[in-house]
Amino acid sequence: MVTPDGATTPGTLHIVSTPIGNLGDLSPRAVEVLRAAAAILAEDTRHTRTLAERFDIRTPLVAYHEHNEAESVPRLVARLRAGESLALVSDAGTPLLSDPGSRLVEAAIAAGITVSPVPGASALLAALAGAGLPTDRFTFYGFLARKGAERTRAIAELRSLPHTAVLYESPSRVGDTLAELAEAGAGARATVVARELTKQYEEFRRGTVAELAAYYSAHEPRGEVVIVLGGAPPAVLDEAALAQEAAALRATGMSARDITRVLMERHDAPRNVAYRVASHLASGAMASGRGTADDGGVANRD
Repeated sequence: MVTPDGATTPGTLHIVSTPIGNLGDLSPRAVEVLRAAAAILAEDTRHTRTLAERFDIRTPLVAYHEHNEAESVPRLVARLRAGESLALVSDAGTPLLSDPGSRLVEAAIAAGITVSPVPGASALLAALAGAGLPTDRFTFYGFLARKGAERTRAIAELRSLPHTAVLYESPSRVGDTLAELAEAGAGARATVVARELTKQYEEFRRGTVAELAAYYSAHEPRGEVVIVLGGAPPAVLDEAALAQEAAALRATGMSARDITRVLMERHDAPRNVAYRVASHLASGAMASGRGTADDGGVANRD
């Protein structure tokens, strides 16, 4: 668009959510935006063409996926700067969530172009809504790496994560991923496997990680899968073990202040608990005449 003074007004980059199964979930606003755009940037143009034909959307389709993303961004930003509005879609759900698009969005923002989301279906949010696990805080992991150090780190993080986690997984690897989580120590955690969300055979299967690992090792699921993993329970602090370690540290000549710090760092002990254990030892040492000058007065404050 050209203003009266001859300047070109940049277009808008619309991030449009599309159905994850049920075509009725495409909003009227999304249809309007897709029809009005100069082009629809589609992860798979064949897949998006089916959707476009269903809603009589005749906007040209442009392939935009992980293999051409880097080379496509400068050209697309140039079109936006020239005044064209573009609509970015993925094969299903909300773009950028385990789908291409982040490079284009970042480049558009850097170029001063308006980025406007058109909300709609999301497998992530649909799974959370139906799982029945806490949703006040969660971490989205997308697809885990298939192997290597990155996967090992993710499994270790999931094992101790104190809040809900959501991850995508291919049907053929659901059983293996759950079994790996169980072997890592998360076998007793509540979990939900959500399958074919919004479709005719939508299913939420609930149980512990170990139970569902056993089930899916014998029954490979069909369709798209989302795993919702409940958070790890709070660790039970063993004060007797803390006291033993504190005594060993004290025997090396460590001050109560430093013992408090070590217990907090090594065991995530609350400050008041670590302080109580350390100061109790310091108090006993002072009473027996073995107190040190660097206790910082901890014993006197017990």
